[in-house]
Amino acid sequence: MAMETTETRQRTAGEPILRTENLVKQFGQFTATDRIDLTVERGEFRSIIGPNGAGKTTLFNLITGALPVTEGAIHFDGEDITSLSSSERVRRGIGRSFQISNIFGGLTVRENVRLAAQSFDRDQYNFLESLFKPVGRYDGMNDRTDRVLERIGLADVADETADVLPYGDKRRLEIGVVLATEPDLVLFDEPTAGMSVEETRATIDLIEEVLVDQTLLLIEHDIELVMELSDRITVLNRGEVLAEGAPAEIAGNEDVQDAYLGGMIE
Repeated sequence: MAMETTETRQRTAGEPILRTENLVKQFGQFTATDRIDLTVERGEFRSIIGPNGAGKTTLFNLITGALPVTEGAIHFDGEDITSLSSSERVRRGIGRSFQISNIFGGLTVRENVRLAAQSFDRDQYNFLESLFKPVGRYDGMNDRTDRVLERIGLADVADETADVLPYGDKRRLEIGVVLATEPDLVLFDEPTAGMSVEETRATIDLIEEVLVDQTLLLIEHDIELVMELSDRITVLNRGEVLAEGAPAEIAGNEDVQDAYLGGMIE
């Protein structure tokens, strides 16, 4: 995927990159998401919040293709992607970091990142052809891996196995795995879950630093963090959009206060 120039980013900033229309997901008689309309602008930092069971992770699963849509449509960068597979969505520029670690503990830090880069490029390489191609064919992939390791600050431990990393560095590695697919839109499902205050701050600083050119969707229970980082916030409750707006608007919304048992947001 070609890197956008600064001029291109300025031209497209503010335009919708993601749009869902009447998005419904049902599990039997249970409706997990109920006609969700969501429009996210390119370059925006959007947070998705709501009580447990509000439908936040289900919404992420629909956007990334991990779950099929019951009704409605998903548009990414002007294209209807509702029926595309998860891998096809990755190739179009959607990346995701999961709430539960999705790195390979038995592989080195470099191998984890390179594997992600390789999976992104797999449509460019035929397996049988690759057996007879010189190693130099993969120089671009190796260069991308090295750049990602530098960006996430793990180049000095690149040859360590992932399972020996401290918890905070494992989360940094997950960000690197996402970066290796060169996403335009990144979905983070509670990236600071289980972290200390210091690890949380370091991770957020990393996200803001290395993903400055990406559009971000964040699920996070740390309301103070959400209020600090977000351009806009979407609040879900019982599968529906309860409220949407800038942090100050959400903080003063009585319906949101009630959904959070009155007083979590100040």
